[in-house]
Amino acid sequence: MSERPAFNVAPDTPVYAISIAAQLAGLHPQTLRQYDRLGLVSPKRVGGRNRLYSADDISRLREIADLSAEGLSLEGIRRVLALEGEVKRLRGRLAEYHREKTSTALVVWRPKRTK
Repeated sequence: MSERPAFNVAPDTPVYAISIAAQLAGLHPQTLRQYDRLGLVSPKRVGGRNRLYSADDISRLREIADLSAEGLSLEGIRRVLALEGEVKRLRGRLAEYHREKTSTALVVWRPKRTK
């Protein structure tokens, strides 16, 4: 019998139906539908109606559940998630700035010639 290759799926690949995603997140499927309507999570739509969730979506659902359990309202949760996204974006820009600053690439500057 031949050995099968490892089965690797990227964390942003939508593969879980709503019932499975709900079980993995510890939530009711109707709760997932509500979070989708509110824009807290955005699963991929297939066939126009069916939602498919990725591992990243499941992680986000768990984070929403944790924040809710701590007493945050859905609007508070939306704000926390937005701020976390902004922090992630800014950290990426900062890392890019540091890479450019510490780069050993040779930069040649040629001023425009005036006639």
